[in-house]
Amino acid sequence: MLCACVFVCVCVCVRVCARSREQLIHFQVHSSTVQSHFNTNCFRPDKCACAPRPTPPVSACGATLVAVDTKHQPLSQPLDEEETVKPRPIPPPSHRRRPSPQLPSLCPKETFRRLTMLKLLLVCTLAVASRAEVTEEEDVLVLKKSNLEEALKAHPNILVEFYAPWCGHCKALAPEYAKAAGMLKAEGSAIRLGKVDATEETELAQEYGVRGYPTIKFFKGGEKESPKEYSAGRQADDIVAWLKKRTGPAVATLAGVTEAESLIADNEVAVIGFFKDAESAGAKAYEKAAEAIDDIPFAKTSDDDVFSKFEVSKDSVVLFKKFDEGRNTFDEELTKEKLLAFIKANQLPLVIEFTEQTAPKIFGGEIKSHILMFLPKAAADFQDKMDQFKKAAEGFKGRILFIFIDSDVDDNQRILEFFGLKKDECPAIRLITLEDEMTKYKPESDSITAESITDFCKRFIDGKLKPHLMSQDIPTDWDKNPVKVLVGKNFEEVAFNPAQNVFVEFYAPWCGHCKQLTPIWEKLAEKYKDSVDTIVAKMDSTVNEIEAVKVHSFPTLKFFPAGDDRKVIDYNGERTLEGFTKFLESGGKDGGAPAGDDEDLDAEDLDDIDGQDEDSDGEDGGDDDGHDEL
Repeated sequence: MLCACVFVCVCVCVRVCARSREQLIHFQVHSSTVQSHFNTNCFRPDKCACAPRPTPPVSACGATLVAVDTKHQPLSQPLDEEETVKPRPIPPPSHRRRPSPQLPSLCPKETFRRLTMLKLLLVCTLAVASRAEVTEEEDVLVLKKSNLEEALKAHPNILVEFYAPWCGHCKALAPEYAKAAGMLKAEGSAIRLGKVDATEETELAQEYGVRGYPTIKFFKGGEKESPKEYSAGRQADDIVAWLKKRTGPAVATLAGVTEAESLIADNEVAVIGFFKDAESAGAKAYEKAAEAIDDIPFAKTSDDDVFSKFEVSKDSVVLFKKFDEGRNTFDEELTKEKLLAFIKANQLPLVIEFTEQTAPKIFGGEIKSHILMFLPKAAADFQDKMDQFKKAAEGFKGRILFIFIDSDVDDNQRILEFFGLKKDECPAIRLITLEDEMTKYKPESDSITAESITDFCKRFIDGKLKPHLMSQDIPTDWDKNPVKVLVGKNFEEVAFNPAQNVFVEFYAPWCGHCKQLTPIWEKLAEKYKDSVDTIVAKMDSTVNEIEAVKVHSFPTLKFFPAGDDRKVIDYNGERTLEGFTKFLESGGKDGGAPAGDDEDLDAEDLDDIDGQDEDSDGEDGGDDDGHDEL
């Protein structure tokens, strides 16, 4: 349709422009004074004071227009360069062609004005034709800064993934994302899925605050401003359910048994409110709770057959699920708060396996205390230990999330490293809190029984556990090189020595930014190696932890000045030898700031822990400020 409109507009412009040029020549050229000579490449009028200026051919729609004197017959064929045209005798006035009544004579000023307007129309038309097209890949819209607005006009509700081609999480999401797009398209839904290569469309990524991959945002109602963050799982069913919940009513009405059965069959978890009176206080509280949860479908019914089918005799709320007990019935006073707590406690399995797909549910939920069992699925006693772990989980629903991690999976090795574990040390139990700070706890016993796990969890809830801080053994040559090597066991003694100024880099072996810093840090240490009161040191924070410093990103640089007040100063200056030198010479004032909270670590960053490749160049996967998140 657009192409047809463009073609018509261009043709109209060409026709009118040609006529306008004819009129212009009529006005300027007097047949009594001009005899024209033409060839294919030039316009050569006889020398005359009022001869028209040469007019170059005008190309449009594949045609070439040549302005001619309409008082003469046009040439039927182009002439060779050396071929000339003999001047024709001027016919007597009675035989001259008169101007057509459809072409009234115009003054030059008016003619030029019309030509200018027509050119502007042509430019605007071509601009519309050249607007970036919205293409698709596996039913997913390929979006850019140049076509996002156009896409939102055509599809007001679009879920957009900002991705990086090298990102492992993005690659894992791709098939599920495409599957979800296909499901919606097959249903005839107006909701579409799109994707933006954030490494190419950097302006667009910056505009929407993209700091990690994948970042998924939902644009609703054709609005570009303030899209909502996607907060559900990374499987096709999760994506579709979340989008339908965001665009449809919070609670669907079930007309009969068939609809109820379909809802339960099509979803991993579904909630149905059974209310004889849809306007009751309980029904209204149920709708309020439904509005607060995005990733679970809610429905209601007052149909007697549905009540009978699911053996419900009075107003009630039932959570249906495809795991564990199969269903949970809410039997307390129905308020929004109590219902949300009930759903939170029952929507996940008693034990959930950590995978790429379940990570958002694990870290995005409200339960921030997690107990993890590291165990290879191939172990002979796997099922026995899993049964013990699940039995213990029954007593902590809604308070502690029980997570199983297959220690044989390659993608999980960085998580073992995060907890200071090796594969040959599994099975093992660890507990972590993801509140303001990530704090780890280790049981005193290696036994994995329901009783030992229950006791460990109770002591945690009662606040009777001390955090577990990892530490390597102190290297025998820790102080032999200019850069001193600190570990958890010698950090306190060295960093808080009242007679020493200690500048420490907290790093990760896999961090690209840390690798870039290494040669500069070594030069700095070489410069101060003979100093009696200044030490340049480093600590591998992936295997060493200390109470005094919480490291959230790499590299983290902190200065511990001499004195008894245990002062800590963050370094925020340039990462250059000159910048570090000025900082140390000024006693931590030039480029420093009082130690405060580091950039907050999102809970899901633990899921992204394998986003930084071993051979990272320090640019991919890192923050714009030159840090790799933990």
